[in-house]
Amino acid sequence: MTNGQITMPPAVARLQLPALIIGVLGLVVFVLTALIDRAAFFQGYLVAYLFWAGIPLGSLALLMLQHLTGGQWGLVIRRTLEASTRTLPLFVLLFVPIIVGAGYLYPWMNHELMAEKPVLADKARYLNLSFFIVRAAIYFAIWLGAAYLLNSWSLRQDRAADRGSTKKMRMLSGPGLVFFILAVSFAAIDWSMSLRPEWYSTIYGLIYVAAWALSALAFTTLALSQLWKQETLSRVVKASHFHDLGKLLLALVMLWAYFAFSQFLIIWSGNLPEEIHWYLPRVKGAWGAIALVVVIFHFGFPFLLLLTRRVKRDPKILALVASLVLLMRLLDQFWMILPEFDHGHTSLMSVAAAVVAQVGIGGLWLATFLWQLGKRPLLPVNDPQFEALLAQTEVSH
Repeated sequence: MTNGQITMPPAVARLQLPALIIGVLGLVVFVLTALIDRAAFFQGYLVAYLFWAGIPLGSLALLMLQHLTGGQWGLVIRRTLEASTRTLPLFVLLFVPIIVGAGYLYPWMNHELMAEKPVLADKARYLNLSFFIVRAAIYFAIWLGAAYLLNSWSLRQDRAADRGSTKKMRMLSGPGLVFFILAVSFAAIDWSMSLRPEWYSTIYGLIYVAAWALSALAFTTLALSQLWKQETLSRVVKASHFHDLGKLLLALVMLWAYFAFSQFLIIWSGNLPEEIHWYLPRVKGAWGAIALVVVIFHFGFPFLLLLTRRVKRDPKILALVASLVLLMRLLDQFWMILPEFDHGHTSLMSVAAAVVAQVGIGGLWLATFLWQLGKRPLLPVNDPQFEALLAQTEVSH
């Protein structure tokens, strides 16, 4: 605790260097896979990118939601969310390999294939590399702009107790959430759904909105449970705050399951060849087994656990549930992407490349996140709601 402000525990800060080393080593090993199988290299990279980018992007959504709704649940995790959003510039740089490897990822890069099928020829004006890059630039501009303003106003609030900054953050968050959802939906279509350009789903983008918000909340809950071990923070953050996070985690688990099952039910019941072929490789063999694991441990098990009050109020148990959700989010990302490249069999090289890429990008991102988290106090002491947070703490004592 410095100058009355709670700072990041030294034990957590010391994780930054090991995370960076692991990330660099992982990326070095991953780059070597390009010498063996260049297609598997880019396929694995896409899986890792979409998983890790989901945490800062989902954090941006949760940050705007907190500014809109208020509540102490968001006050205790705001610094974690803000630090996560400040890692977004890293993903602008990490997007470059996706552009470079677009020819190995997206069938619409094959102009002859696009011209052969009328349904694809009509999409060529949208699905082309130049427009793909322009759209990505627009998405990042929306996300980076919102993150920059929210972080700048929050810092101004910290330094000068500026109530005007509080109002600005709330005013931005309403339209910001709308633009965020639109940008994520179109990004999901561009970066993931267009792996099979002849297929489409109107719910696909919303699945990513819910999934990335869920990834962010699971990671943030896990991070808070570790930071909570610091004595000064544990005096402020109480079981009631973890209870609120547990309820929100339950809501997002249900929302993700609703969108994912709705897409499956509508397509499967329609039984149209042009729609159902997306699911066929994902419900057979190893991918079918993974789908069953995701259903049970991404929805069923967390749903039952989070219905229990004791689980939501216990930081240690809630951290285990959050870890399980985060692991299932990773497994689901494998299931969403890699079957597109199987062509009837599971590509072990693509799976291995994706695993190594997860370690590399994940270590690099975690080191960046911890660096950003250490730049500011762990609680926004000049927020108008902070006095109420302290009052509740005194009452609980």
